[in-house]
Amino acid sequence: MGILVKWKGEAGAKKDLQLLLLIGGLYSLSVALSNTFVNVYLWKQSGQIIDIAVYNLSVVLFQPITFVFAGRLAKKVDRIIVLRLGVSFMALFYLTVLLVGTRATDFLFLLGALLGIGYGFYWLAFNVLTFEITEPDTRDFFNGVLGALHSFGGMIGPILSGFIISRLEKFTGYTIIFGLSLLLFTIAVFMSFSLNRRPAHGKYFFMRVWKERKNDKNWRMITRAHFFQGLREGTFMFIISITIFVQTGSELAIGSYGLLNSAVSFIAYFFVSRYIKQPMRKKAILIGGIFLYMGVWLIAFDVTFGKLLVYGAIVAGAYPLLLVPYISLTYDIIGRAKDAAKMRIEYVVVRELFVHLGRIVSVVGFIWMVMSFDLKESLPFYLLIVGAGHLIIYWFVRNIDIYDRE
Repeated sequence: MGILVKWKGEAGAKKDLQLLLLIGGLYSLSVALSNTFVNVYLWKQSGQIIDIAVYNLSVVLFQPITFVFAGRLAKKVDRIIVLRLGVSFMALFYLTVLLVGTRATDFLFLLGALLGIGYGFYWLAFNVLTFEITEPDTRDFFNGVLGALHSFGGMIGPILSGFIISRLEKFTGYTIIFGLSLLLFTIAVFMSFSLNRRPAHGKYFFMRVWKERKNDKNWRMITRAHFFQGLREGTFMFIISITIFVQTGSELAIGSYGLLNSAVSFIAYFFVSRYIKQPMRKKAILIGGIFLYMGVWLIAFDVTFGKLLVYGAIVAGAYPLLLVPYISLTYDIIGRAKDAAKMRIEYVVVRELFVHLGRIVSVVGFIWMVMSFDLKESLPFYLLIVGAGHLIIYWFVRNIDIYDRE
């Protein structure tokens, strides 16, 4: 908590900030423990990559739908209630996984829907609260600390899960890990009751903010950038863990990959949050995008576990370099957009819709590829296409100008 006491502000705001980061830390740890292994858990039951894709498609379909509804709810009731709903649905997801057990592949769509709804409520509330409690000159710091917490959870979670799962017979280890995630989300729900209430009021101007893209060049460019961000994330959020398991047959190998990835990411977030300042944002986004695409070329053809480890280290360093300035730039654009003070929720919703449109296109394209072509021959080329998403981000942000100097 030492780093948090440096945050300047009123006592109530500081308390909310610390609680929000702690909830974000619990979320990150829980996801690090289980999320990667849910895909492997389903793979071990099914053995069909298309089943994994269908599960992930249901997640990315329900998440934007929930975002739109959660945005309306956040304008009518308390933002904290929306955050609590998100954490509760994610707890319900892990409870359902525990209840259905080895029949999980019979409930792919239901499981994906529960997780997608949980993500939708959680991230809508978390993003809006982040926007409300940070300022342009503190956002890089906040995002850096949050990224470091995410990376720290990522170091502990996967290797612990991989060790437990690999040491126990059949699916016993998975039951323990999913139970731990359920416990962490339950704690997060109780912690949310300590956050100061943030009641909302006013009409929900979703379509007005959507149409504002015609009038605001910066808003139009950043939403297009978010589509291509999602284009990469849609397929890569499940293909790497499945590839590692197919290559090694070991959950501990997935945990080792996660440990390396998060350790490098933790160091990178520290340096990025400390040294990447506002005038350097665009260059950082470009360099991060280049390295992320270089990583895709490394594993697209003739993949080995060794190459996957190198890939994990490369992207772990590149993601913070791209995401910290990119997220901060996005919030600054929203902060300067028309009527942002009363329509910040709508701006966050529209932004997330573009991310998820990209993810949906990515996963639907993956399913079409699997059904239409030989997977081994077509997958490398498909990864090179969708994997360019983060590099393309720079094309849209390069001409954005909202500062006196950039």
